[in-house]
Amino acid sequence: MRQIIFKNLTSPDRRKKIIVNNELFEKSGVRTSISRHLICLVRKVNPQEKIIQPVPYLYILKECNHQKQLERFIFRFKGSIYTISGDNLYLITFLHSLKIHMNVLNRQPFGAKTNQ
Repeated sequence: MRQIIFKNLTSPDRRKKIIVNNELFEKSGVRTSISRHLICLVRKVNPQEKIIQPVPYLYILKECNHQKQLERFIFRFKGSIYTISGDNLYLITFLHSLKIHMNVLNRQPFGAKTNQ
């Protein structure tokens, strides 16, 4: 089974764009959920103004729970860039996010022996 949801939310008047992709699938007894987000904000700036540019950051988390047989991975990157279009200066702020969750469907206690 595979389920994919894709959303593209664009707001030209607010200069905002959000792209979301969610995916859920099962393979070899493991259910995996993958979620990707991209958020962009565009702001026109005056070159004479002093503008504080947001500080970029990178966040990574990997978590394993052997007793519940779950694994989780989260990645976030936030940053900003300046760009020029015609005679206008723009500040583009963006956030990328990736979340992966995996869990075993046929759970056995960790360390339990199987009958063979």
